[in-house]
Amino acid sequence: MIAAYSASSQARVNAALDTLFNAPSPELARLYEAMRYSVMNGGKRVRPLLAYAACEALGGEAEQANGAACAVELIHAYSLVHDDLPAMDDDDLRRGQPTTHKKFDEACAILAGDGLQSLAFSALLDPRLNSADAEIRLHMVSALALAAGPAGMVGGQAIDLGSVGLKLDQKALEYMHRHKTGALIEASVKLGALASGRAEKDQLKSLQTYAQAIGLAFQVQDDILDVESDTETLGKRQGADIARDKPTYPALLGLDAAKAYALELRDQALHALRPFDASAEPLRDLARYIVERRN
Repeated sequence: MIAAYSASSQARVNAALDTLFNAPSPELARLYEAMRYSVMNGGKRVRPLLAYAACEALGGEAEQANGAACAVELIHAYSLVHDDLPAMDDDDLRRGQPTTHKKFDEACAILAGDGLQSLAFSALLDPRLNSADAEIRLHMVSALALAAGPAGMVGGQAIDLGSVGLKLDQKALEYMHRHKTGALIEASVKLGALASGRAEKDQLKSLQTYAQAIGLAFQVQDDILDVESDTETLGKRQGADIARDKPTYPALLGLDAAKAYALELRDQALHALRPFDASAEPLRDLARYIVERRN
């Protein structure tokens, strides 16, 4: 079921994203080409899928979450462009293709990332993509800004860069990843729920618990794959975290314990969805997929 749901959701968000990269003048053609390349060169679209699934879990139509789905994918793409730069992770490969700064150049990659970040908020407010009323859209913008900024994803990346070569305990490692990876995953679920126009406080609380669990599970599985997978399957350099001496769950807990922990987090996520009916099945399938994926 998840394969069919993923395919339809990926097609939906890709069609919406594709409308956003038309350069308004010839002078901006290269910048927009770099932005398009950074977003449209593949990717699992996990965050848009979560936005759509959360919207549907509350009885909304998937199309209502187009703005949310585009926004979280644009923020994610911008973060990857900047993370890959020589000043940060210095990666040459992303999704099996040259990273943006390798395909274009460093200055263009920085500007492309900047452009994608601001475009995310434009997409969230675009009435063609988000039909929610003004109050809900304001709530959505606030949630995305918090998740993407220094109290969320950017702060997590700063902690990550400062942790190279250090031996973090599990509490510190989880604090970093709840910001670096988890904050945007949590926002994806929240924005999708808000887009439905039907979100109640208790439902948002349950979805937050779900999102926090899968956000951490996503990073644990990433760390496992960095050990077990290969560069061709991952679409990025395998063993990069080990080579950079970054703290990871397999290094801290051991590989088998890290796998067990990923499954425990999956079960926490599924437990949080007990109040929801069959309309939340895509969210359940995504929780399972996150710890079973191979790239």
